[in-house]
Amino acid sequence: MRTTLVIGAIGAAMIATGAQAQDMSDPAPFSGIYIGAAGGYDVQPNDVGSSILFDRGSNGSFGDTVSTAAGANAFSPGFCNGRARGATPLPGSCANDKDGWSYYGRIGMDSQAGNIVIGAVGEFGKTEITDSVSGFSTTPASYTMTREVKWEGSIRGRIGYAPGTTLFYGTFGPGYANIDRSFTTTNTANAFSQFGKRKQFGIVGGGGIEQKLSRNVSIGMEYTYHEYQDDGARVRVTQGTAVATNPFVLASGGTSTDFRRSDDKFRWHSLRGTVAFRF
Repeated sequence: MRTTLVIGAIGAAMIATGAQAQDMSDPAPFSGIYIGAAGGYDVQPNDVGSSILFDRGSNGSFGDTVSTAAGANAFSPGFCNGRARGATPLPGSCANDKDGWSYYGRIGMDSQAGNIVIGAVGEFGKTEITDSVSGFSTTPASYTMTREVKWEGSIRGRIGYAPGTTLFYGTFGPGYANIDRSFTTTNTANAFSQFGKRKQFGIVGGGGIEQKLSRNVSIGMEYTYHEYQDDGARVRVTQGTAVATNPFVLASGGTSTDFRRSDDKFRWHSLRGTVAFRF
């Protein structure tokens, strides 16, 4: 609802000021350097089927089954694509991933020839989304791996068509994000440690519309898709105070088990309002 109101307000402002903007006589209204800001709401695709993969013995080979001393699957209760609320997979025991607001600053430059606009934009900011996956063991216990974006930057090309003082454009380029990770569990016997590369390259692309309000000021709406390869996060489980027949240390030739997420891409959609001051 809040996102709809924001978009509606931007659209109303564009319509209300369109006639005024059309009176400007600049033959290339979108040429030049600009600074601005973008803010809106980010949502994640549904990652149904996500789970945690295991590497018994920490030898780099994932896809193992963690088994009890009796040979049963220690994670037979299953997994959920969210944050566990307790030790057992009861109805409602898994919280959905969190969507959230995003805030970015940007600087760019465009060159307009006729109706064609070509340029580049760089931006830096943060999104409040979090993405979790949880597993449940027969102990019973739960294990949750969570990731969120500490910050993100991108440098993108921009190409568009401007009939008058309205610009329709597409944008695409590389992104770079610091992905913050956390791990929680109700298992108090084993010992757990996290490791893995946090900063990742990715892609950002989409399109939007920009409307000049005056010679220097414009507002707009923009959609972007963000995708980062994120397969480096690991959680290593060692014996701790657990018994020697604990499933995590039963692996032949090893004393630990590593966790990683089965979904190795961190993806989200962003719908934002923009404002720019063009010099």
